[in-house]
Amino acid sequence: MQKEIEIALIPEFVDDEKRILTEGAKLLNISRERIRGYRIRKRSIDARSRQVLFRMRVVFYIDESYTPAVYSTEMKLVHNAPPVIIIGAGPAGLFAAHRCLERGLKPIVLERGKPVKERRRDLAKINRDGIVNPESNYCFGEGGAGTYSDGKLYTRSDKRGDVQKVLQIFVQHGATEDILVDARPHIGTNKLPHIIEDMRNTILEWGGEVRFDCKVTDILHNFGRVTGVKTDADDIIEAHHVVVATGHSARDIFELFRRNGWRTEAKPFALGVRIEHPQSIIDQAQYHCPVRHENLPPAYYSLVEQVNNRGVFSFCMCPGGIIAPCATDHEEIVVNGWSPSKRNNPHANSGTVIQISLEDVPGAAQNAFALLDFQRRIEQTAFQIGGGNLVAPAQRMVDFVERKVSNTLPENSYKPGTRSVDLTEVLPSFVHEALRGALPIFGKKMKGYYTNEAILVGVESRTSSPIRIPRDRDTLQHPDVIGLYPCGEGAGYAGGIVSAAIDGINCINAIKP
Repeated sequence: MQKEIEIALIPEFVDDEKRILTEGAKLLNISRERIRGYRIRKRSIDARSRQVLFRMRVVFYIDESYTPAVYSTEMKLVHNAPPVIIIGAGPAGLFAAHRCLERGLKPIVLERGKPVKERRRDLAKINRDGIVNPESNYCFGEGGAGTYSDGKLYTRSDKRGDVQKVLQIFVQHGATEDILVDARPHIGTNKLPHIIEDMRNTILEWGGEVRFDCKVTDILHNFGRVTGVKTDADDIIEAHHVVVATGHSARDIFELFRRNGWRTEAKPFALGVRIEHPQSIIDQAQYHCPVRHENLPPAYYSLVEQVNNRGVFSFCMCPGGIIAPCATDHEEIVVNGWSPSKRNNPHANSGTVIQISLEDVPGAAQNAFALLDFQRRIEQTAFQIGGGNLVAPAQRMVDFVERKVSNTLPENSYKPGTRSVDLTEVLPSFVHEALRGALPIFGKKMKGYYTNEAILVGVESRTSSPIRIPRDRDTLQHPDVIGLYPCGEGAGYAGGIVSAAIDGINCINAIKP
């Protein structure tokens, strides 16, 4: 017999098997000897009161043995199966390829960037020398932006598909089972590359293909039907189904659609800064104690406020993390954040952004590229004001609100360097005014947040795609081209690793060979 109940434990006992069994027996009103094993189904942290608790949904096995779960999926050899071209090896592309193997379709994954190990050299040049390789960077390469952008798996996409299946596939390829139970699952940038490599090996083992340094320059079509793609090496790869899973920063793909006369549309995105605090400030505020207990993870936060009829909100919060330079072209500044698996860096950072609507940019209702052009101008301005070499414009938090250029900047995690500026020279007026109004309010919501020990680093501008590629709701195909499946974040249908993975799976499910 199995029974699921909730138990609550203080941090000291969260990993204490005897305490878990004792608490379970007590709540079930049975002897401890009758419990033959248990499985934690969900685990979260409750920090609403002075005493922080771990709340766990635990399945107890009463008078029967516990058998550990085995996660596997049924694959088919696809060497000679009908091909599906997948453009992009990010979460959407990799999970689309994995689903092809389950369905008996041959995935041909084309990635403009490099494999994860080779990609590290280009990331080192970005951080050390401020040099961006437009084909291999924090956004482009095996695993996409997610590989070197934290690996947060928290999602609200339950209605879009099977979240648990996505997590289980990650576990099959080397992720810890903690991601199956934690309320805010996280893999870590240091562990994701090995998992991504293992997923690639699965694709190859079952007969799929993965090609690196392979940039798609055109999607071929005839009489409104896809016939294949052309690459920058002038290779023609034929297929009747093409999944476009290129991520939100592949601007050349949007231009490809424009050249072919295929519909695209402007899509709202968010713009702002990345804010970094000492992690100890966030821990003290969230856990109500001077020093975080060793069994508690570095604390995170989620903040939102309305200012001037605009929502200001935290985004992609990285406890124990690092601010990363995520530009994809020369002479632009883009920042993002990531954390290693242990989240053991001394800083905490989060995007803090404002929604940019079509009404904010003249002509956006008529011009699908208006918001993308607006985004690009902000990034180029940030580069110019930073002074070059990916040095980012920055300001202390209180100084920003009080309209003072900071005399000094605090130690921070952004490796190319920061320059003290007036961020109003970088951000549009409606963005910096909303930020200026929200930050002191955030400080009232969370003790210690509003401080000059915090630094604002600009600009956080790639929160999502500023262009949507439309598709039919039922077939998931582009309305102008049969066999063309816009997919994931770049097409405007996902907002993170898990939702992108689900969308990749959904696109393959929609294919009728």
